[in-house]
Amino acid sequence: MIITTLPRETTVRQDNSTERIPRRPPPEFNHSESSIISGVMEEGFLNVALDDVNQYGPHAMIMLLFAVASITALLLLVPSVF
Repeated sequence: MIITTLPRETTVRQDNSTERIPRRPPPEFNHSESSIISGVMEEGFLNVALDDVNQYGPHAMIMLLFAVASITALLLLVPSVF
């Protein structure tokens, strides 16, 4: 049996907290004052879902997940019906 230990790399941030994986700066996004649906639609559904151009990116990604899952379910259901 071979046991190896790998050294852990830690980085020190400016506020002196240590992290194993350094954080990257947050992406730029446009703050929208509108509701979720209109905020997603004003920047474009795929643009918000995939590029996070405003604060509704996670909401748009969940909507995209439901759309893809629904299409997949229909494609799997159609052959079993006929």
